[in-house]
Amino acid sequence: MENTAERVKAVVARQLKVSPDKVKDESDFVKDLGAESIQSLELVAAFEEEFDIEMDEEKALQIKNVKDAVDFISKIVQM
Repeated sequence: MENTAERVKAVVARQLKVSPDKVKDESDFVKDLGAESIQSLELVAAFEEEFDIEMDEEKALQIKNVKDAVDFISKIVQM
């Protein structure tokens, strides 16, 4: 799970153009990291590419913070 968390944080920092040290487990994509709606879609695409997975877009767009993204992706990767 640690590796997944590190990879998720790296993708978030890269996609949202924020310093990696600003990306914490509790960081809210919109409130804390300044994501806009189009960036949410780009984040989903970046996670899919990084982890070579397919995410249910509707469920993925309900993810609001980094920890939720890590948990969501971890479940898919373990399948």
